[in-house]
Amino acid sequence: MGPVHILLVEDDDRVAAALRPALHRHGMTTTRLDRGRGAVDHLGGVDVVLLDLGLPDADGVDVCREIRAASDVPVIVVTARGDVDDRILGLHSGADDYVVKPYDVGELVARIHAVQRRRGPEGGEPVDRVVTTDDGVTIDLGRHAVTVDGAEVTLTRKEFQVLALLAGAKGTVCTRSRIVAEVWGRSWPGANRTLDVHVATLRTKLGRPELVQTVRGVGYRLGTG
Repeated sequence: MGPVHILLVEDDDRVAAALRPALHRHGMTTTRLDRGRGAVDHLGGVDVVLLDLGLPDADGVDVCREIRAASDVPVIVVTARGDVDDRILGLHSGADDYVVKPYDVGELVARIHAVQRRRGPEGGEPVDRVVTTDDGVTIDLGRHAVTVDGAEVTLTRKEFQVLALLAGAKGTVCTRSRIVAEVWGRSWPGANRTLDVHVATLRTKLGRPELVQTVRGVGYRLGTG
């Protein structure tokens, strides 16, 4: 599985100049279009579309409909239009999610990964619901159950969500901001410390200190044991 490739349809140069490097720091690649017309011709190899609605040559809602008619690629509307009616219209036009500017990049990255999980990997195959590591840990994502050498281990809801997120990443690194945004839904000054405590508790409960591996300065990933 390669890096997530984003098609950014955004006419504001300042927004694009700030967002693209931020996405690249999260391991993603990007292609940027400053017009809506012809966006459907650039969907090859794209994993997620980030679509502004206030485009100079076309209404973003119409562009979203065109994309959805041509492809099942996930679309996240990223726009300054925050009214409820605009949100409803965007979602009814085929968008998978709707983010209002200004936004937290960590939250946007979490939403990108979330729409990918909901859609499933390329080809529409269902994601693996049971993950088994080489050292006897089985994570059943459907049942929210974890066993170690066949014995069930009791985790809190947040502990399981952290572990499930890492398991779903299949060995790739999950950044701290992504984990916090997806598991807690927000960030706060002590968020990293809270995450560290949950990871430490996971390691203790599972009896596999090397299973959840620290990638210094970035985040965590699931080892194979």
